[in-house]
Parts: sequence; C-alpha cells; structure tokens
Amino acid sequence: MKSMQAIVLSDFGGVENLLLTEIPHPVLADDEVLVQVKAVSVNPVDIKTRNGKALAGRLEKENPLILGWDIAGVVKETGSKVGHFSPGDEVFGMVNFPGHGKAYAEYVAVPASHLALKPANIDFAEAAAGTLAALTAWQAMVRHAKVTAGDRVLIHAAAGGVGHFAVQIAKQLGAYVIGTSSAKNREFVLSLGADEHVDYQAQAFESVVKPVDFVLDTIGGDYIDRSLETLKTDGTIVSIVSGMNEQVSEKARARGIKGLTMLVESSGDDMKWLADWFEKGQLKAHVSHTYPLNQMADAHRQVETGHTVGKVVVNV
Repeated sequence: MKSMQAIVLSDFGGVENLLLTEIPHPVLADDEVLVQVKAVSVNPVDIKTRNGKALAGRLEKENPLILGWDIAGVVKETGSKVGHFSPGDEVFGMVNFPGHGKAYAEYVAVPASHLALKPANIDFAEAAAGTLAALTAWQAMVRHAKVTAGDRVLIHAAAGGVGHFAVQIAKQLGAYVIGTSSAKNREFVLSLGADEHVDYQAQAFESVVKPVDFVLDTIGGDYIDRSLETLKTDGTIVSIVSGMNEQVSEKARARGIKGLTMLVESSGDDMKWLADWFEKGQLKAHVSHTYPLNQMADAHRQVETGHTVGKVVVNV
C-alpha cells in the first residue's frame, strides 16, 4: 500500500504532539474524491481541539488522529458514484466538519459534496484560507441572520480569519458594516470595505456604535452581553464561540432580539457561492503567514497568539 506524510496528533496537549509521520494512503469511498493536498489552513478550532477542547471529545478514539479541515488541492481519483469531478480538477473545501477532517496530510479522501472547483484566479494558499472561516461568515449572515441590503452590521475581530471574510461578505450583501479591531489594523479593516472602524482598545464599542440589525460575535464572553446593547429590537446576534448561555439568550429574548449560536457545516453548495465571489474578485483571502508541513507546530503557535491578521496557511 502506498504511504504518505501526515501530521498525526499523538496525544492532546502541546504542539510537541504534532508529529510528521508516514501513514498509508486513505481508502476511497464511492462518494468521495482523493485529493492531493497543496495547502491547508489552520483555524482556532484546530488549536482548541489539539489542547483537548472543542472537538476533542468527538475525535479522541480516532487512530491515527489527524487534525485540520481546510484543504485546497488536485483531484487524483474519484469514487464510482462521483460524476461532477475528474482527475486533474483543482478543488477546495472544508472536509467533514465537525467530524474527522484529516486535512494535515499529503492526500485526503473527501466527500464530493464538500468540495467546489477552485477558481483559476486564486492560488492554493488563498483557496485553503477561504474555506472554514469564509463558510462560517457566509452561513452566519446568509443562512442564519439573513442579512439584506441596508442592514447595519457589527463584526467583531474584523481583521481576523472569520472577521475579514465577514466584512467583505456583508458588503456584498449590501450592508453598512462596522468592524472592531485594534488601531494597528484599522486601515486593513477599512480596506476590506468596512464603513466604520472601532478601536476596541481605545473605547467601549457599545458606547459609540449606533443601533445595528446584526452582530457577528467571534469573541464570546462579555462581548455577547455588550453587543446586545447595540442591537435594534428585532435584531440578531450570532455567536460562533461557546458562551451563549441561557441567561444571555433570555436577555436577548426579553429585548425582542434573536440570539443564536452556530457551528459551521461542510457544504459544497455554499463553497460554490464563495468560489463565484472569489472568481469575480468580490471576495479575497488575506494570507498573513505561510509554513511548510514540517513546521505545523509554528503555524499552531501563530494562530494561538489570537492576533493573526487574516489567515495562516500550511503548504503541503
């Protein structure tokens, strides 16, 4: 059997448990395609899971356990039930989230329904960056909040992975966008299309933001309670982090506000929407750091700082 290189997580804990290892090629199911991976992106959920939180409970019995969900690469084989991809196609997508993605590897078996064709005008690093984070922003605003033209939208951590996509997507939907970040990222946030920027270190955002229709909370904690103060009656807050406790939900309901949590889902159909916007230049992935596969630990350390602008990508 052919072998390949993969980053295997030997145990939950520190980056020293991310081991570059030789393992067998994946076995292809009828509805899957075999992708030769060119790039993967690293997300906060990767770090939390490595540390024994987030999705660790779902994955603890997997052997070998291979983290990662975001891939871009080239189709090498297709299962017998796959009709819309062919060997040689360049593809990207989020694999099996929130299950076992196995993305940190040279080859990945991917359900065809989780992939879209990669636009020719973006490279593999940009494509890998435009999966989980972009899908999260897309699904939060399109599926859950149903943001429409003229809505006022507040996006926290607007320079981050999810945030920088959310600003662009909200603008494409016709919204008026307010982004929070540190002062050093002000110009970056405005360059994405934000109409206003709030330096969260210099002022309390809830004291300066005029009422909004939608808040995308990427931080959690007291940001949820504070964000409620900025929302119009009948507004919506979507929190993509844990912490939307029952008390906060009750506060939201008491004010006529819809409070939601969400977990992004793999979806080739949603990826096609994103692919179209990437192709038209309406959406761009900002890749601030790249690493080779054997420096996955350094990629994790960078994401773990919590201050990455845009995305971290590992080239395979």
